[in-house]
Amino acid sequence: MSARGRSYRYVGPVELKAAVRPGSDGSRISSAAEFDNWIAGRSAAELAEPFTFVVGTDGVLRLAPRRSEHVACAGGDMVLSAGEIGFVREADRWTVSEISNQSTGYCPDIGSWSEVAHALDAVELERPSGFTHEVVFRRCPGCQEHNIVREDDFVCVFCGSDLPETWNVDPTV
Repeated sequence: MSARGRSYRYVGPVELKAAVRPGSDGSRISSAAEFDNWIAGRSAAELAEPFTFVVGTDGVLRLAPRRSEHVACAGGDMVLSAGEIGFVREADRWTVSEISNQSTGYCPDIGSWSEVAHALDAVELERPSGFTHEVVFRRCPGCQEHNIVREDDFVCVFCGSDLPETWNVDPTV
C-alpha cells in the first residue's frame, strides 16, 4: 500500500505492457485549468464515449481516449485506480456522468473510489458519490485466472472453484 492507498500493479497481458513507450501515457490533469484545456480539444465523437482514466500513485488523474490501454495511460506504472469515465456539460460546467473501475489490466478494487474522488475533487469536477458501475475482480485460487464477479456469484467461470470475498488479484500484494 502507498501512503495514499493501495497501489495496483499491472496484471494484464505482458505484450501490452511491453508495447508502452516513454511519453505515451495519458494527459496529466492536476487542475481545473488543465482539465478545461484538455476537454476543449475533444471532438463531439470523443465526448460521446467514456475515456480511459488512471489515478497515478501521485494521486493525479490521467486521461486518454477510450480505446487506449490503461497500462499505456499510466506509462506502465502502478496506479491507485483505473477505469472508464464519461463527462457531460451541465449548467456551464463539466461533470462526471459515468465512471467505473473497469480495467482488466489493473483490476482495481471498488475501494479505490476514494482515490478517484480525491483526484476529481482536485480538478473541481462534479462527480457521483461512487462508481456508477462497479466491477468486482477476483483471481481464482485454483486455476489462477482473473474473474469478473457478476451478481455476487463468487465462482470461477473457468474452473468452478469458489472465489474469495476479498480482493486478491495481484499475488504479490
